[in-house]
Amino acid sequence: VNNLFQMAVQKSPSDKKQYRVVTLANGLQALLISDHLPIGQQPDDVTVQAEGQTNDDEELKSEDGCDAMEIDDNTGSLSGTSAADADSDRPAMKKQKTAKLKEKLSAAALCVGVGSFSDPPDLPGLAHYLEHMVFMGSEKYPDENAFDVFIKKHGGSDNASTDCERTVFQFEIQRKFFKEALDRWAQFFISPLLKADSLEREVKAVDSEFQMNLPADSYRKQQLFSTMAKSGHPMAKFMWGNLQSLKHQPEEQGISVHQRLAEFRHQFYSAHYMTLAVQSAETLDNLEEWVKDIFSAVPNNGCATPSFDVYKDTFDTPSFYKLYKMVPVKAVNQLEMTWSLPCQMRHYRVKPLHYLGWLLGHEGKGSVFALLKKKMWALGLYAGNNELGFEHNSTNAVFNVIVVLTDEGLAHVFEVMTIVFQYISMLKTQGPSRRVYEEIQTIEELDFRFKDETDPIDYVENVCENMQLYPPQHYLTGDILMFEYDEQVLAEAQNLLSPDRASLLLVSPQFAGDCPLREPWFDTHYSVSDIPCEWKEAWKDLPENLELHLPTENRFIAKDFTLKEHDVDDTKYPVKILDSPQSRLWYRRDTKFNLPKAYIHFYLKSPLVGRTPQSVVLLDLFLNLLAQNLTTVAYDADVAQLVYKFVAEDCGMVIKISGFNDKLPLLFETIVDYMADFTVSEEMFQAVKTQLRRSYYNHVLKPGQLVRDVRLSILEKTKWTALDKRQAMGPLAREDVLQFVSQFKKKLYVEGLVQGNYTCQEALKFEEYLVGKFCCHPVPANLLPALRVLEIPQGDHICRFKSFHRSDANSVITNYYQSKPGDVRRLALMELLVMLMEEPCFDYLRTQEQLGYAVFPTCRDTSGILGFSVTVQTQATNFSITEANAKMEKFLEEFDNVLKHMTEENFAAQVNALITLKLCEDLHLGEEVDRNWEKIIDQTYLFDKLDREIAALQEFTLVQLQNWYQQHAFTDRHKLSIQAVGEGGSETLTKVREGEVEHMDDLDPASPEGDCDSADDDDDDDDDDDDGDDDDESEEEEDCQDINGTDEVELQLEMLPVQEEEGTDIADIIAFKRGLLAFPVTHITC
Repeated sequence: VNNLFQMAVQKSPSDKKQYRVVTLANGLQALLISDHLPIGQQPDDVTVQAEGQTNDDEELKSEDGCDAMEIDDNTGSLSGTSAADADSDRPAMKKQKTAKLKEKLSAAALCVGVGSFSDPPDLPGLAHYLEHMVFMGSEKYPDENAFDVFIKKHGGSDNASTDCERTVFQFEIQRKFFKEALDRWAQFFISPLLKADSLEREVKAVDSEFQMNLPADSYRKQQLFSTMAKSGHPMAKFMWGNLQSLKHQPEEQGISVHQRLAEFRHQFYSAHYMTLAVQSAETLDNLEEWVKDIFSAVPNNGCATPSFDVYKDTFDTPSFYKLYKMVPVKAVNQLEMTWSLPCQMRHYRVKPLHYLGWLLGHEGKGSVFALLKKKMWALGLYAGNNELGFEHNSTNAVFNVIVVLTDEGLAHVFEVMTIVFQYISMLKTQGPSRRVYEEIQTIEELDFRFKDETDPIDYVENVCENMQLYPPQHYLTGDILMFEYDEQVLAEAQNLLSPDRASLLLVSPQFAGDCPLREPWFDTHYSVSDIPCEWKEAWKDLPENLELHLPTENRFIAKDFTLKEHDVDDTKYPVKILDSPQSRLWYRRDTKFNLPKAYIHFYLKSPLVGRTPQSVVLLDLFLNLLAQNLTTVAYDADVAQLVYKFVAEDCGMVIKISGFNDKLPLLFETIVDYMADFTVSEEMFQAVKTQLRRSYYNHVLKPGQLVRDVRLSILEKTKWTALDKRQAMGPLAREDVLQFVSQFKKKLYVEGLVQGNYTCQEALKFEEYLVGKFCCHPVPANLLPALRVLEIPQGDHICRFKSFHRSDANSVITNYYQSKPGDVRRLALMELLVMLMEEPCFDYLRTQEQLGYAVFPTCRDTSGILGFSVTVQTQATNFSITEANAKMEKFLEEFDNVLKHMTEENFAAQVNALITLKLCEDLHLGEEVDRNWEKIIDQTYLFDKLDREIAALQEFTLVQLQNWYQQHAFTDRHKLSIQAVGEGGSETLTKVREGEVEHMDDLDPASPEGDCDSADDDDDDDDDDDDGDDDDESEEEEDCQDINGTDEVELQLEMLPVQEEEGTDIADIIAFKRGLLAFPVTHITC
């Protein structure tokens, strides 16, 4: 008999979902989430309060709905990636929504309370490997990809991840298929087959995932950090798994990995270790019945829950309290100060690390960062704990202070560390501050009280993990709210942050010649030494620094949450409330979500931007410098849940602000004032210029971003890549930026959108303030740059070049098939095609051919010119670029067969799935705003585009789709293939296979023309790559790293040859473009 019980789950007053906690007889605990009410609608019979019981017996009647995937805000960052780079070629296949149906996709997530900490010592990565293998069929549903086929057919998706102590699986699907999907999914935990013939393929997928993340500095630092743990401690493990740890070494040792996978599953995939969260527009009673019927069969092995309590003082080792230096992949200088604290999970009601991170990471007056920036030693700072498994687990809690250093800061790193220690000393002297704590508490409570809805699949994923950590009443709040001020707990935590307990890590390309040690798994270059005695002595008696003090009271915290009365008629879409030669303003009052929030977007268009690479760089510099100028004054707005963002667009810049409407005018006026009175010191200009140059470099280190840059530089008549911008910025001086900003403000066309909790008259005041403050004059429309796309000739055209990171094996190919200027109907047809293509692409290229971990099709809308693409990230050590391209071409033939044998019934099901996706309601106001703003940015103003697409989809026939695909993929194709070749690619791989060399290390490196590379994205620790090409070993590498630090070498693509039978070789991009025709300026039409 199932043991069922109910508990009250504390929830936000704005949360209209109903909850019930049940525990099955096998020990599995489930949270049932009934999500039947339209967003913004209050249930008549439910009292919404922080805690309480809801009526579970209500009969629910609603139409079938679908998912609520948030639209990506691909607006780049303040590091030099412009929105033009990110959005001018927007993938057209988006899970966009309109408020027609009353529900979202249903979703479920299951967390197994075991992860990589439980890996056996002789099989590193086994938990991650099992996460992959359980999806390879079950006794009830034996086909290997049956679940993926079912999910994709009905508009859903699925994923999984392995952490230190938890493994999470999740999926989403249309509501009417949710019960069957639950049954199919549950079989992976009841009776997975773990097929022996799937082992080889999935271990390659695990290895490919590892190879993809090999260039990421964050993972490199994490693995280096693992070497400092006590011997035998689970944090000292290699948790990713790869071919070496899961195939080659076990084979050498006679280990049966298949048998050990089965044993691991029986030992750890037990019902009483599992927590389940399910969300759907079903009644709680229905969900309870389904969960009982389906998940009661999950076995319970009766073993004690895995515990790591015996592992204490994780990093209390001589190797931890040292000074480390590390050579990064990126061009970046960083200081990382790390403390190891006891597990803090028992203090979740107080959250001492959040409190300390708030103070040490503050950027306002009196903060560590404000003082470091004043001295021009730092341009960024992060402090705290990321709350992921590696930094916060049952054995240990890590607290970090990470400083992004300027070159001058790196030279004064002792002084930088001293300032951090002085601030900590000040905190200890003053003791915990109740005022600061209660201010943080208020901000978190307001955010929770007016919490936006989140995507169901993300929501259940987070909740099912919380169920492993908190009591039922705090499943939704345990990781968010600060429940109580406890001076003793706060003091104990901050007292542990002493200089003698810190591990110090310096990261810089300048250390290339000083790092003889190699971390074995990621091959990271590093060195380790004692912390200088004179440093230790200086830190024993720290003098008071009068420039450091606690933050002052935050004036940006909202206090008025009144919903505004409307002063114009409500409308379904934004309406023009101002249209003049100077400005156009769109407005829509929120009538659905009923929250005291708003979004304000303004696009400032200028004829100065876009015509030359210098103009684009000047805009990037301005935005970065503006962000630095605003840090001290606007940081309070940021922590008070007000968001501001500057975005470089093709014709100018975009200002975006959002949050509680009460204080948005104050933030907006502050930003505009700083723009109007813009100035910058020579020291700040030089520091930001150096940082921006490095961010351009870091951008193209990522082969996927490099491929995208090159593709758009070929397709667009005028397009400046990160390489172009890096080259153009050399001679620019402070006076150039000041002159640019002055001229930029004089002539502008301003277009804006105000949406949310404002009246029409209040919306107009934003435009009035901006235009009035700038005293700008109108710009004739014909002076603004217009985007034009070039027509790819018929046939195959290949641009092949070496990836810039010499030690990265990752190759990326994007095969793009261009169509014609688009309208809503053609766009909908292409979206349908790509939706049909997704699962076969994954199955053929990843599962069967094992090309790589990342394979996907995309629907492309490049400034109104349509097309579709297939992208593969593979490893050059496994496949040559020509082999990979041939397999991608073979996939097109395979997919052609899929279409030819598709039944009308299956076609209709896919059409309905896409229509359902488009009918899903927005989860929060931001999704609706993003969709409306996109129509303003692209100047189509088709706010009803979704309705038009749905109408078009309902008229399509299977034959039309088959004919369109045949034409564009085969009979009249215009193919552009962009290929970035990783280290070990093409010729090298061929030589190895033919036996000319025995190992990759035996090859003599080539002598490339250019040493290093350039880039764009300054985001910390992504999938980045290293320096240059194939050079002589240590001496050449040191030279290259030195170049990274100074950024003085011009970079250019090193083109690789294309055989005549493959297609036209684009060896000279400029010459190739010269012979192309340009499409007229195009916007998607009705």
